[in-house]
Amino acid sequence: MLLDIRGQVTPDDSRQHVVYRFQLDRLTAKIWIRFNYSPKVLEDNERAKSLIIAGIDLYSAPEQKQLLKDAWERYQPLTNLITVSVDDPEGNRGACHRHDPEQLLFLAERDSSPGLTKGKLVAGVWSVTLSLHSIVSEQCSYHLQVWASEEETECIG
Repeated sequence: MLLDIRGQVTPDDSRQHVVYRFQLDRLTAKIWIRFNYSPKVLEDNERAKSLIIAGIDLYSAPEQKQLLKDAWERYQPLTNLITVSVDDPEGNRGACHRHDPEQLLFLAERDSSPGLTKGKLVAGVWSVTLSLHSIVSEQCSYHLQVWASEEETECIG
């Protein structure tokens, strides 16, 4: 296991990035990244209404505000969104801007998960960046794991 991180974020962490680095000591065939977070959906209806009304006040034209506020429920559900990007010692290897709160990603020389770039898995310092696009629940917990495998054809299910 190259990384095994558990964390929690709050709405104050929205629009920030959290970077985790790991050392790959030698060439390897495949790097796996498992990432999940929860909750995905904000279940607190009053908090959702408050956030939606605040957004309408901030981003709407004055003549549209009341009409939009009256229909605030159509903007539900509000969801947390955290995405993953990867860098190797030589530069960016891609980003996975998925809305799925559970992801299993991989990089290998001849193949990779969509959004990531296939190629040699060089030794050195790698990083996984979590982009906290929107945290709407009081707390959002996440789990990030990274590991290497010696067989490129190995499948984790």
